[in-house]
Amino acid sequence: MKSLMMGMLAETSLHPGSGQTTGVIDLPVAREATTQYPVIVGSSLKGALRDKAELEKWETITQIFGSKGGAGGIAVADGRLLLLPIRSLTGHYRWITCPYILERLTRDLQMVGKEGLHVTLEPQPGEVIVAKKEEEGGEGEEFLFLEELSFKRSESEKVEDIAEGIKPLIAHESVKNRLSSQLVVLHNDDFSHFAQFGLSVQARNSLDENKRSKSLWYEETLPPDTLFYSLLMARPGQEERLNSLHRKLQAPSYLQIGGNETIGQGWCVLSMLD
Repeated sequence: MKSLMMGMLAETSLHPGSGQTTGVIDLPVAREATTQYPVIVGSSLKGALRDKAELEKWETITQIFGSKGGAGGIAVADGRLLLLPIRSLTGHYRWITCPYILERLTRDLQMVGKEGLHVTLEPQPGEVIVAKKEEEGGEGEEFLFLEELSFKRSESEKVEDIAEGIKPLIAHESVKNRLSSQLVVLHNDDFSHFAQFGLSVQARNSLDENKRSKSLWYEETLPPDTLFYSLLMARPGQEERLNSLHRKLQAPSYLQIGGNETIGQGWCVLSMLD
């Protein structure tokens, strides 16, 4: 089965909604059931791609995406989280990831015929691993602060190798150039904490005709520069449909994903890895 990998770098805040209310957050982002990582559900992602195709008046839309009468030529997997931006009190923001996510990326790369990362890092709880070439200075020499938490800081040349493996999923050269200096690998449990509790929650309000509050709700969003990826797979005998989609999505190509399109949320820049 022929397949492609598509990187999606958020250019604006992103709200891939779940449609379910949990706790005090009225509109949380969609999450994987087992890991609780934010996710872009495959059906929503396929719908966003189809909306783009219809807006740009592509040919063979039905053959690629299907219709009520039958399936299309491609399958679209869930958008999986790869890098999550987090505030740092000791410098510029950091992109965080963890060994489990990197292992999963390697398995997915093998599905599209790539070798994968073949890099093993095992940070301990409370430890972060950063690139060895990172500049020294101040508290950052021993500790790194992410949000309100401090982590013991270690260095490894392998972080640069990880960054090189991720770069093909990013469209902008300027972002690629600073990836290794901002990349941080955390223990799986520490990453899970930020993935569950480190997202922005915004208060939204609706006013009546007299400018009085009619409805107040709280909405969870992912920050700009969050990186997701997805697999696009051709059904048997439909490889040409996938090739057609690949050609249409060549950079520069943008896709609006999730809710709040009218307030500018959900815009991602795509990068195709074949």
